[in-house]
Amino acid sequence: MSGAPPDWYTRAMGHIWLPYTQMKTAAYPLPVARTQGSRIFLTDGRELIDGIASWWTACHGYNHPHIRAAVEEQLAVMPHVMFGGLVHEPALTLARRLVGLLPPGLDHVFFCDSGSVAVEVAMKMAVQYWLNNGVTERSRFVAFKGGYHGDTFAAMSVCDPEEGMHALFAKVMPRQIIAKLPVDPSSTQVFDSLLERHAENLAGIIVEPLVQGAGGMLFHDANVLRHLRAAAVRHGLLLIFDEIFTGFGRSGTMFACEAAGVVPDIITLSKALTGGTLGLGATIATKKVFETFLSDAPDHALMHGPTFMANPLACAAANASLDLFESEPRLARVAAIEAALTRDLEPARNFPHVTDVRVKGAIGVVELDRIDDLGELKRRFVEAGVFVRPFRNIVYLTPAFTIGEEDLKRLTGAVASVLEQWTRL
Repeated sequence: MSGAPPDWYTRAMGHIWLPYTQMKTAAYPLPVARTQGSRIFLTDGRELIDGIASWWTACHGYNHPHIRAAVEEQLAVMPHVMFGGLVHEPALTLARRLVGLLPPGLDHVFFCDSGSVAVEVAMKMAVQYWLNNGVTERSRFVAFKGGYHGDTFAAMSVCDPEEGMHALFAKVMPRQIIAKLPVDPSSTQVFDSLLERHAENLAGIIVEPLVQGAGGMLFHDANVLRHLRAAAVRHGLLLIFDEIFTGFGRSGTMFACEAAGVVPDIITLSKALTGGTLGLGATIATKKVFETFLSDAPDHALMHGPTFMANPLACAAANASLDLFESEPRLARVAAIEAALTRDLEPARNFPHVTDVRVKGAIGVVELDRIDDLGELKRRFVEAGVFVRPFRNIVYLTPAFTIGEEDLKRLTGAVASVLEQWTRL
């Protein structure tokens, strides 16, 4: 950090607990004064081009005037009201619009306040679907190596148990079945055999369609999703698509499931849902799932209710974000970003220790055989004027869809130049 940190930073840093951070050894975080577009402005006067859009959320860039105006207007009317026994226009309008955007059949929306909770709700829906049908033994899930679905307990249980972040909790988490994605004849045969053996105990299958995000930015093609859909039908399982990362244009289409022509039984959304403005999640189910909860028995209801579910401010932001997808050429811009990332990151394939370069939509990945000092690499990116947050052996870019061409070129150029020097040390 250059220059003296602000008073609020020095007085309070000793009280804060940061995510995914060993607080004893980690470098101090960067104090931010403000954000605008694709820029992060630090308190010491430096400007950074944001390469990851705040964990992929700020798809329209920071401080978009249309979203800000919608939140300000909603704040003056009703910042929050409980969603138990009460409803409001922003939430109902958002539910209707989401159903209109998603593939036909996904038509019942349950709001929550984060992606992890959206996954928890989806898993609870799937298990209770069977319980409400009088089937008590179907309570487990098939999930996949390389997968990541969140940090709450049920969500942790369907993450990759070896490559993920949650191995420490293995003995206290629910035990799920973690398989390889059926990406070729061998893995497909293993997957199909696994379902044959375990189907009677399974509630469903959960997968991140097309891109496994925090598990390693791993790509697979649409045929994998078609096979999962067919397998789920064959065994009577519910298919859950976790589109918390891929939803809202990130992989090239509005939702990744569109690329495969596959409709899951349940889909989870969050992150870019509000354009990166406020926390909001949604779990959206088909009529088949929803009607299983309709009963004269009170305990057949979905017993879940986050206090801030369907928060009006967040719903207003999400509706404004959808306005921008309708009125501005977001997906065309994603295609342009894809072309730029492909062109500008490809030279890194020839650097020492680089094992792969891959791009899908507005996602660019440089994979190395190892990164020995993540902290130092992050520091070098900051010195180059960009904010990039590599993890494990992955350097990735997920910029705002509104990033200017010059900023995008500077971003990819910084990644290439830093990695070229880094890999030749």
